[in-house]
Formats: sequence, C-alpha cells, structure tokens
Amino acid sequence: MVGCPADSLTTAQLAERSGMSAGTLRMWESRYGFPSPHRLPGGHHRYTRDDAELVREVLRLREQGLSLTAAIARATSFRAPRPASIFAGLRSARPDLQPVLLAKRAVLDMSWAIEDEYCARAGAGLLIAGFQRAVHYRQSQRRWRELARTAELACVLADFDELRLPDGGPVEVPVDRGNPLAREWTLVIDAPGAGACLAAWEQPAPVQLADRERRFEVIWSFEPEVVRTARTIACELIAELAPALAGRLPAPGEDPVAASPPELRFATALAQRMIGYLAARV
Repeated sequence: MVGCPADSLTTAQLAERSGMSAGTLRMWESRYGFPSPHRLPGGHHRYTRDDAELVREVLRLREQGLSLTAAIARATSFRAPRPASIFAGLRSARPDLQPVLLAKRAVLDMSWAIEDEYCARAGAGLLIAGFQRAVHYRQSQRRWRELARTAELACVLADFDELRLPDGGPVEVPVDRGNPLAREWTLVIDAPGAGACLAAWEQPAPVQLADRERRFEVIWSFEPEVVRTARTIACELIAELAPALAGRLPAPGEDPVAASPPELRFATALAQRMIGYLAARV
C-alpha cells in the first residue's frame, strides 16, 4: 500500500469502528468529501484510525444538534495547523469575539474576579493560566496554590527554567521568550458549573512603559463552546511544550458541550461592550 499506513482500515472496518453503515460513509464521501480516504492503485479506499475518530466526533456533534455540514467542518478543523497562541486560536475560531483594549489594571481585575468566583464555588476541573514572566507568577503563587487545591489539574505558563510539578501547587510549564505564548496573558477555567476564558496579548510599545501604562487587547467569554475551544487550544500547546503532561490533559472532543444558547451569547457580547465603554472613559 504505497503512501498508506500499515494499520489502515477498509470501508467495512471503518464502518464497524465508527458505528456507521458503509453505505452512509460512501454517501458522505460523495456529497461532502468526508471522510477522505487514501486511494490504492486498484481503486480501493483505505482510512486511518484518525478517520474513525473523526467520524465518531461528527456523530457526537450531530447529537448536539449541529447540521451535518457544520459537524464535519468543526470536526475536521482540528486537522488545521495548530494556532501559535490561545488568543490567536480564539480569534480564528470565533471572529465575533471582538477584542477590547484595556490597561493592565483592568485585565488584572477581570482575572481576579473570574478566579475568585471559581474559588468560591470550590470547583474541580481544569485551570490554565499564562503569566508571561515567572516573576509575575511568583507574585501570585500563594493565590494560585489555593486555586489549585480543588482542581483536577492546574497549569501555569511562564518563562520558567524547567518543568516543575510541585506538591500542592499548579504545574509550572516553561515557555521560551520567543514563543508567541510568552506575550499573552491567559486564563482558562473549565469546571463543572464554572467556565470562563480570557486571552490577552500585550501591545508592543516603542519605549519601556510604566506598569500602569501597559495595554492589552483582550477577549473573554463564558460560553461553554468558547471555553472548550480555549481549553483544546491550550492543552494542545501545553502538550507540545511539555510532552510529559500529555497523558494528563483532556483530548480534543472529550466531554463535548452543547451549543451556547443565544441568550448567553448576547450576555457575553453585552458584557464586552459595557467594559469597552467603561475602559474608554478611564
């Protein structure tokens, strides 16, 4: 099988693994170009194990109410090049989330509000935060050790010297200063009954600015779909930075969430607009 993996699957095997009929898979391929097989010289089709997982993901998305076209588009989007950062990935996945320019103090206040609400609920789940510099994390280390107490997994990203898994604290994931993540301020909380994400990148300045003068472009959301997208992007980037953590991170498509209701999207957009107006007055 030239150009085809040794463990490739026939159409019948793909149907068995995915729980679909072979006829339906052929129809999908004819109408939607999905799944996309390897074609052998004799005209036979062969698929990979990843194709089987993609088909199962499409079925999960269909159960959530997505159209077949939308489900295929979302499932196959994970094959696109990995975003360089969480902010970039969210802007690409959800261009309707318009960034707001905020001073550092405002971004800090928003982050603390999200963290405090999570802590008040004694939530479990996953916590991820990007601090840019290790010195910034050290200033919040006591706070984050408290946040990590009830979390299933907590990770902090900064220019640490090495990967550290301290007892009673979040995993410290090193980020090279040349990595786009090193420019970002991020917070992702994905826990039962508590979900939020915030991603910001610092605008470059021609001169060294005082701390209070630093400005960030910020996007945030409480929509489960957006939070899950942020989680997926963050976990993929962390797995690349620290392969030893890959087995502890949730996989793409794990624990799928329903589409956000229009009321929640409206509330998120309204909050963004209100904070934007308030920031413009400061």
